[in-house]
Amino acid sequence: MKTDIQIAQEAVLEPIIQVAEKLSIPPDALALYGKYKAKISEEYLETIKNNSDGKLILVTAINPTPAGEGKTTTSVGLGQAFGQLGKKAVIALREPSLGPCFGIKGGAAGGGYAQVVPMEDLNLHFTGDFHAVTSANNLLAAIVDNHIQQGNELGIDPREVVWKRCLDMNDRVLRNVVVGLGGRMDGMVREDHFVITVASEIMAVLCLADSMADLKDRLSRMVVAYTYDGEPVTAGQLHAVGAMAALLKDAMLPNLIQTLEHTPALVHGGPFANIAHGCNSIRATKAALKMADYVITEAGFGADLGAEKFFDIKCRMAGLKPDAVVLVATIRALQYNGGLPKTQLGSADLQALQKGIVNLEKHIENLQKYNVPVIVTLNSFVTDTREEVDFVRKFCEDRNCEFALSQVWEKGGQGGIALAEKVLHTLETKESHFQVLYDEALPIREKIEVIAREIYGADSVSYVGNAARQIARLEELGFGNLPICMAKTQYSLSDDQTLLGRPRGFAVTVREVYVSAGAGFIVALTGAVMTMPGLPKQPAAYNIDVDASGKITGLF
Repeated sequence: MKTDIQIAQEAVLEPIIQVAEKLSIPPDALALYGKYKAKISEEYLETIKNNSDGKLILVTAINPTPAGEGKTTTSVGLGQAFGQLGKKAVIALREPSLGPCFGIKGGAAGGGYAQVVPMEDLNLHFTGDFHAVTSANNLLAAIVDNHIQQGNELGIDPREVVWKRCLDMNDRVLRNVVVGLGGRMDGMVREDHFVITVASEIMAVLCLADSMADLKDRLSRMVVAYTYDGEPVTAGQLHAVGAMAALLKDAMLPNLIQTLEHTPALVHGGPFANIAHGCNSIRATKAALKMADYVITEAGFGADLGAEKFFDIKCRMAGLKPDAVVLVATIRALQYNGGLPKTQLGSADLQALQKGIVNLEKHIENLQKYNVPVIVTLNSFVTDTREEVDFVRKFCEDRNCEFALSQVWEKGGQGGIALAEKVLHTLETKESHFQVLYDEALPIREKIEVIAREIYGADSVSYVGNAARQIARLEELGFGNLPICMAKTQYSLSDDQTLLGRPRGFAVTVREVYVSAGAGFIVALTGAVMTMPGLPKQPAAYNIDVDASGKITGLF
């Protein structure tokens, strides 16, 4: 069996100029990054703003498990299937982070015969967007410490510097550090922290800004510290905005690549969904809607994280109204949720499936609360039995969901025809009446509790440490009317990753609450979720190599 990277390396790619033609993008609207990658110019994005919008389809999934679900693979395969049916479609995805690529998760270009390519470029440095975010983030951090060193005119309390440095790599030893050691000229000694680049507020700002003016306005509002009097200090007050915007100028432009079947794909931005809002950029999604009749996008991790934030943060801010949702599951993952050990996955076990399908049930219920039609798709494995598939099909149809099998990993677009036809049928026969889950004018606690109760299924929320005091402070400072970005483990509906299936009778623990004023949301850290991941005992990096000819191996 061929690996994902072997399949990708054997593919014959079309020049990106030809791919752009399918979306009526002229060559002079492209900034080429070699032969197969390009950024779309600001001038061209302006010319299509008055075009009518296509249909917006969100792809999400059940909670991730070691069995695999295939959300990005399904997104890519569905786009390819639309192409096979002669439909004008484009895929809008996030860029992968280097951290998981070398850690445990691997790359994020899809899989099998449903991938976006060039796969190695996408999973590594791509067009440099993440490096630009990292540089802008760390420039601001340097300016903060320099301001304190050079007289501290704004009266920043060094114990209240909340802006963290970042790195696009899993590096657990950098989570908590001490800076300023040495002599007087080496800065003030204080505790500092690192987050992974995809958790930087600048990544969120990049993905939520719809213009350079909006970007600069959001950057200027970012809170970096508090004064001795408890007043917030912003990046704008530190005169850092112009330089950061200059670093982000090219990163603001959406990237165009292709699938294995040459379907256009806009891949732009990459916040994680467990610690950030988990969606590709508003600019890429809006541009895609102006370029094609059907736009397939995805939101990170399970629907309790990515889809909730897609609806309650991204759609709320951008005025987007999704037309349908595809919810991805696998028999194996549902069996795992039902208690089947990882070593036994792939064996027929209807009892484990019946027990674990409650995870899918909860996600269906959650998505239906947004009044958007839901299509459930099973990412097919050869070990699936007819009895198991029929059980899931009936389970979904009994809950007013369309159902389709997907074989895109094995067959590419052809394997997604049944799903694409079901999506088209849904778009033609079921109207979306999209609504957000909560009113952003509610107090912070109430918004957190609505998400915990309605989406996670929690009985209550427990605020520990300084969380309650932090909420009160944010409301006093006027930040209480922002939506909530919950930071939570992706592996469970609860904030305890060991609770599989559909946990009941639990409390969500909120340990820290802070404002991302530039992004425009409040972040609530729950459970033991980390904003800087660590490497596993056997990192994926151990298997990656490059030969004398420059061919990369082991990247999956």
